[in-house]
Amino acid sequence: MHRFFLHNGEISEASARTLSAGQIGLLSGWGVFSTLRVVEGVLFAWEKHWARMARDAALLRVPFPREPGTVHERLLALVEANAAYDAVMRAAVVRNKGGMWQGPGIEREFDLIAFTNDLADWGAGARLGVAPKARYSASMFAGTKILSWAFNLAWLEDAQSRGFDEVVLLNERGEVSECTSANIFIVEGDRVWTPPLSSGCLPGVTRSILLHEVRTPGLDIGERALRLRDLEQADEVFITSTTRDLLPVLSIEGVELRRGSEAGRVLERAFAAYVKVYVASHKGAEARSGAV
Repeated sequence: MHRFFLHNGEISEASARTLSAGQIGLLSGWGVFSTLRVVEGVLFAWEKHWARMARDAALLRVPFPREPGTVHERLLALVEANAAYDAVMRAAVVRNKGGMWQGPGIEREFDLIAFTNDLADWGAGARLGVAPKARYSASMFAGTKILSWAFNLAWLEDAQSRGFDEVVLLNERGEVSECTSANIFIVEGDRVWTPPLSSGCLPGVTRSILLHEVRTPGLDIGERALRLRDLEQADEVFITSTTRDLLPVLSIEGVELRRGSEAGRVLERAFAAYVKVYVASHKGAEARSGAV
């Protein structure tokens, strides 16, 4: 974590004691968050992250900021304070009131909290384990990105203790859902598939961009229910997230997978071009508005 963090409208030392145990969302995980990629000082796909957080906050009854422009400016101020122009950011909205354990003297309905950190080195690819019955797709909260992340961290820690980098989470029907912090795709010839939201997976920002905005002639990208055998038989498997972009999967539970497909290379180049165009256009807009 970098030196400074954002707490509502103030930028403080990350070691500052500015939070209270009486903020109900801190101890119960009652809040929403998103992890953003900072590229050349631009918050990549900011609009999509904001929209998902707002949707999830409404579902979870978490009070939420009304002015995305103001929040955006404050997050950019944090980027400046940490000189985190090519980095990763975690932004969270925490509910402060509610329940018998609400602390005294808490006036704000919510807190906005954000940190930045260096980019992780994911290496050449990921070796995945498997966690059965780890997602319940029929839950009304399936696909909601909430602060309560302990299940994912426990699955990840267990997978890493067994020599894996990440873990494939299966739902109650034995279908592939996602990883603990990434969506998953497979390549079959000129078709690329990812599990549908009905699998219980999160609607990842990179996933959405690949499905709905990146266009590659001769390559079809869609949703389909997948099982482990589909991953094992695919021409390539890759996982996606805001910080990973498209990362090849090398193996699943020790079974080596095929990789290096032409479709995968085309899609990777197309996504990189999308990021470049987004950053160039938003970097110019922010400079004209004085935001950076």
